[in-house]
Formats: sequence, structure tokens, C-alpha cells
Amino acid sequence: MYVAVKGGERAIENAHGWLAQARRGDVSVPDLAVAQIREQMALAVDRVMAEGSLHDPDLAALALKQARGDVIEAVFLIRAFRTTLPRFGASVPVETGDMQIIRRISATYKDAPGGQVLGPTFDYTHRLLDFDLADGAAPAPAAEAPPTPGPVPHILSHLGAEGLMQSEHAPDPGGTHDVPDLTRAPLEFPAARPLRLQALTRADEGFLLSLAYSTQRGYGRNHAFVGELRIGYVRVSAHVPELGFEIEFAEILLTECETVNQFQGAKSEPAQFTRGYGLVFGQSERKAISMALVDRALRARELGEDIGDAPAQDEEFVLSHCDNIQSSGFLEHIKLPHYVDFQAELELIRKLRRNAAGLQDAAE
Repeated sequence: MYVAVKGGERAIENAHGWLAQARRGDVSVPDLAVAQIREQMALAVDRVMAEGSLHDPDLAALALKQARGDVIEAVFLIRAFRTTLPRFGASVPVETGDMQIIRRISATYKDAPGGQVLGPTFDYTHRLLDFDLADGAAPAPAAEAPPTPGPVPHILSHLGAEGLMQSEHAPDPGGTHDVPDLTRAPLEFPAARPLRLQALTRADEGFLLSLAYSTQRGYGRNHAFVGELRIGYVRVSAHVPELGFEIEFAEILLTECETVNQFQGAKSEPAQFTRGYGLVFGQSERKAISMALVDRALRARELGEDIGDAPAQDEEFVLSHCDNIQSSGFLEHIKLPHYVDFQAELELIRKLRRNAAGLQDAAE
């Protein structure tokens, strides 16, 4: 700690008090309720849940309030709280094909099987400031239909039925190929795809966005089509051994993206399409699409494709730097005292200068 700071522990307490005062802001302005953040800042709440790896809108909203809107600080708070929670078991894999859809689009099929559902989106807005919102004007009533009940088959399954899409085989939950848990075991390289996807789904959105953009600009030759982007509610269930059957205990909002990428084929398999995959808590389209693009870029080695120096294809680079809590922790630690280290550097520089001056005097 800053042992030389005047006041010591009292100074730290005062700093905390000042932070609380700054968080509250002008007391003449009504205090912001957690429920208001949850309902009206839903996309920020969803991001905190996704990167915090904990689905709880109320806690995510509280973290945003406590962090004064700093998303990464809010994620840090959620991650820290998550470590205190007991682990009762594992849920059964959710079935996104049974999703109650509020938004579903495809960039590959005009007449997508099951229909296109625009849902709540910024895609078709003019990006002009709406000053009516400053006056608290009520929104116009929505004409959008309620969530589409499942099941709604995935669009890429139609390509799979024609043999044009590479098949994906899920690991047997009861077999020897159980999916590793990134929250309980350290990340090791090379990392299997399930572990990579876990890292990407809780990765920093901005970092993934930059990597995904780089693949589109040629750093990884990853020209993808959005086969399907869907947002909706899925049921979460768990198998209870004492009962001998599954029970449904939650319903959560998810965003899922599947991209279609060309693959030239190999000696053992014909030319076909491959997919990139993204799945994120809440409504987070940009994150899900970015995740799908980076996932496909990281598959280059296993698909036998040429690998250059594209950052998005470097597994260790991507997975070692995508976590914003690790990144911010290492970055912000340099704010802490480094007196001894700096004094050593300072003495070294002075010594080098003295030596250089002595050599110059000898030369003269």
C-alpha cells in the first residue's frame, strides 16, 4: 500500500467516502434505482452478466450502480461475488432449437425457414439523438408480436441435411469426453474448442470485436456469412439423481450466432461449409457475432488451413488476453507502489550515464 500517504487508514476511509459521494452525484437529482438500471439499461446489464459469467440481472444492475457505470469494474464485482456461491451441480445443456424467439435473422436466406423476426434492434434506426427521451416521453406502442414459441429449427440444419455443412459432434456428457470447466481448472494450451468457447463467451466484447474486425480485413482470411442470429428465452433444467428425472428451474435470455464459412475440403472429406459459433447471456448481438468469427479463426489449425501471423488465429494470444478482468488487473497493478523497482532502474540509468561520461572524458 501507499505507506507514505498522509493519514494512512483514515485517508483510505476518506477516499472511500469521497467515492460514495461521487457515485451519488448531485443529491437534487433522484437516486437511480437498481430496477431502473435493470429495465432501462438492459444491454449494459446483459454485458456485465456475460463477462461476469453469472446470470442475475438484479446483481448485474447493482454492480453497474456501484461501479458508477464502469462496465469492467461491474464485471469484476460480479466475478468476485460469483466465487462465494456454492456449486450444487451442473445443468443439462440448453436446447436453443426450442428457444422462444424475440429476434431471428439470417443473412444467407431471404426466405429463411421459420421466417425472419426483426425484434428489438438498432439496425434500422437513423442514429439520430431522440430529444423526446430527455423529456421522459412514453414510447410508441410496439407492433411486434410476442416471442415465437419453439421449436424453431436452426437454419444451418438445412445445409447439414444436404451434406453441405460440416457435422459437429457434441461430447457425451456421461463418457470420457466431458467438457472441461474453465472456472474450475486453469487454461492450458493447446485448448480444445469447448474450452476456447468458454473463454470467448466471457471475454471482453471490445477485444473480440477488434479481433473479429481484423479477420474481415484479411488477417485470417475469414470471410463469413451470418447463417443465423437468434435471441430468445431458453429453459434451463438439471437432472436430480434423487428424483430420477430432470426439473426445469429457470428461463434465461440468450443470443446465439452461427456463421457460415467456406472450406475447400481435404482428402478425407469433400468441400463444404464450416461454422463459427457464438453464444452469450442476454441480448448481445455484437458479442455473439464477434465470438463466432473468432471461433472460426481459431479453428484454422484443426481444419488444416494455412496459418499466418494473424492475431485472431493465434490461440495463445487470443485466449491469454481476452479476459478483461485479468487484463485490467495486470494493467492497473502498476498504479501500486513500485518504489524499490524504480529506484533500481534509476540507479542503473545514473550508473550508465556516469560510465558514458567517463568514457567521453577519457577519449578527450
